[in-house]
Amino acid sequence: MSESLALADVSTGERPSRRTPLSKDDLARLIARDIEPGSFVNLGIGQPTSVSNHLRPEQNVTLHTENGMLGMGREARGEEVDDDLINAGKIPVTELPGASYFHHGDSFGMMRGGHLDVCVMGAFQVSTNGDLANWSTGAPDAIPAVGGAMDLAIGARQTWVMMTLFAKDGSCKIVPELTFPATGRDCVSRIYTPDAVFVIEEGRTLIRETYGCDPAELRDRMGVDVGLPHRD
Repeated sequence: MSESLALADVSTGERPSRRTPLSKDDLARLIARDIEPGSFVNLGIGQPTSVSNHLRPEQNVTLHTENGMLGMGREARGEEVDDDLINAGKIPVTELPGASYFHHGDSFGMMRGGHLDVCVMGAFQVSTNGDLANWSTGAPDAIPAVGGAMDLAIGARQTWVMMTLFAKDGSCKIVPELTFPATGRDCVSRIYTPDAVFVIEEGRTLIRETYGCDPAELRDRMGVDVGLPHRD
């Protein structure tokens, strides 16, 4: 599948072909669609929080936020905004029927105890064997804070990354080995980017599908040893 995008149209169920890189909104919609029905999910600070806006009621997904809420809905808009109802990134959110609230310590117990099916986080780098770096670049003016990222990375059953594939300087953010401080080792199983989706299996990164480019050409641009998708 060199240029096919598995974005199902909600009204028709069709999977239209895409010949350009994904927008942020389309990328969030793709991730939301890939979440298994009935899952318990944590969406990390930043771009991953937008995934909440694309979950469908029939998926019956329960969102957890590390500041102490279970049953979070999409981002709040207009008169829905309640300054006391926010996610871990301080974004106002809605609540679903049955939502509950609890102590920060209990929330981290859920994260560390293996109770989450999926967490979706941003990243500075991901190694080809699934190591994650998303809390510090070592820049002198940075204020690094790992927060709950390492608890999620090792506590969730699956860790998915949502990021751009290339940094501002053009370098690939999927690397043979991390050069930034690690958040977790051998923890990432999927990487979602505007250019392609990757899966990490048995210590190797494979291209699942690409958007707006040929897989072999993308691999050459990345300069990293990744496997090409199987053709039907």
